Amino acid sequence: MTMVKVTINGVEHEVPDGITILEACQMAGVRVPTLCNHPRLEPTGACRVCVVEVEGMRNLQPACATKVADGMKINTVSDRVQNAVRFNLSLLLSRHPNDCMTCEANGRCEFQDLIYEYDVKDIFPKTLLGDAYLDTSSPSIVRDLEKCVVCGRCVRVCSEIQDMNVYSMTNRGAESLPLTAFNLPVAETDCINCGQCSLFCPTGAIVENSAVHQMWQALKRHDKILVVQTAPSTRVAISEEFGMLPGSISTGKMVAALKMLGFDYVFDTNFSADLTIMEEGSEFLERLKKGGPFPMFTSCCPGWVNLMEKKYPQLRKNLSSAKSPQQMMGAVIKSYFAQKIGVSPDDILSVSIMPCTAKKDEALRPQQFINGKPTVDIVLTTRELARLIRLANIPFASLPEREYDDPLGESTGAGAIFGVTGGVMEAALRTAYELGTGKALPKLEFTEVRGLEGIREATVNFDGKELRVAIAHGGSNVRKLVERIIAGEVYYDFVEMMACPGGCIGGGGQPYSLDRDVLKKRAEGIYTIDERSVIRKSHENPSIKRIYEEFFEHPLSHRAHELLHTYYTDRSKKGVKSREKVEV
Repeated sequence: MTMVKVTINGVEHEVPDGITILEACQMAGVRVPTLCNHPRLEPTGACRVCVVEVEGMRNLQPACATKVADGMKINTVSDRVQNAVRFNLSLLLSRHPNDCMTCEANGRCEFQDLIYEYDVKDIFPKTLLGDAYLDTSSPSIVRDLEKCVVCGRCVRVCSEIQDMNVYSMTNRGAESLPLTAFNLPVAETDCINCGQCSLFCPTGAIVENSAVHQMWQALKRHDKILVVQTAPSTRVAISEEFGMLPGSISTGKMVAALKMLGFDYVFDTNFSADLTIMEEGSEFLERLKKGGPFPMFTSCCPGWVNLMEKKYPQLRKNLSSAKSPQQMMGAVIKSYFAQKIGVSPDDILSVSIMPCTAKKDEALRPQQFINGKPTVDIVLTTRELARLIRLANIPFASLPEREYDDPLGESTGAGAIFGVTGGVMEAALRTAYELGTGKALPKLEFTEVRGLEGIREATVNFDGKELRVAIAHGGSNVRKLVERIIAGEVYYDFVEMMACPGGCIGGGGQPYSLDRDVLKKRAEGIYTIDERSVIRKSHENPSIKRIYEEFFEHPLSHRAHELLHTYYTDRSKKGVKSREKVEV
């Protein structure tokens, strides 16, 4: 690696050649304010908040988009720089409402932090947009462009990472805004509800469609039995909301916090992940016997399901009919568990804690209902749970650990790895191999399907039969792989698709982070949980064995199909009118 010498605020530093001034300053421990920059996006220099003074250059330079050069002298704290930053922030503030106290982003808003840091006042007349740019059409996200600082992050993540291109920058200068085509409500676009735009937004312009106040009132009323489930990846991310390191395993503290909030039963979605593997793995074995259709796609990710229905409805028959772990747990709570405790399903309020904004949409899909009613009544993201915990003044970091409740709290390492890309595939292979061959696995870990590369493929020896498998995560990678499959360029038997980068650990409802390695750290936490688990195969979970003995009889039984399986519709522009149902 070639190194160059640069001087930052009078101090000489040696940094890699080719990096930006912003990266050099970060390596040197020098703070440079940013708004449009994000470590996982290509820099644009759009907001001009990161400007610095470079000796020999007449104009101030955007640190995020200017490369270092040997001998460069950089000043980040001169009066000229400070005044320029303050002026640019003042212009942005002139078109921003002062409603921080009721904003969902209050306390984690990058713009709010900069306004305070630079002591910016309202020196320009306010020019607010009003409610004309408030979009509440989506069950997953809310867009309030009055709070937009025109950083372009939502546009870039939707195009660069997700390849959905729902937003584009319109107009010029002070009139610029990230809008949908023809300014349609987001629910009428190709949006797959992944929520990555809300995860990358530095303000409250795009946030999850919050259920915090609804949940708070339900906790106060407590007129129903409150049952909550927590997804695999939430336990390695929620700690970030309370100052702990990414990847910190906070399972017991999360359970304790939910108990303190007032939930009567706290169950583990890892249990229903094991249940999903029993159904999905058995379905895969059936397809192997019958000769297809292949590839079989996993169905755990609602963002992927939305993408398939909107863009590739011809693949519906290839998608596993197994519901996601969230929806399986909801069905089990409103049937098996309700019978266990002798109450009507209507007396139970079923809540889920998910890393994903698309789960809010998934819970409202009519084909997920039982007897015409939802099985998951309220979906909260990891961020929303953190807000509830802070609202209740619960000292999360110092809580003693508590265990999940029985009978839906027992899980395996296989259930835990659902939270990271490749995990569903690995968990399914562990079970499908032993159920299909009657033999013990020669090795437990399928390391060939692990990693954060966008598209991964492997050949797995299935007791003498070579299975071709593939994994893709992030919308752009998913679409690339699907296009190759449709074109006949590649063949696979089994494919795992996750709409968000990293899988659920990078879900749109996870804590905000500017850490470039946050996905890697969360993934390490997930695999640590698996390694520490006493039981690491879904079919060996005693509670899973019990629920089949007592309730479902066997995987793919009539009752299992009624409660644990679903169907998909054609939501493409051609099929949206018919909503054609396809049984899988």
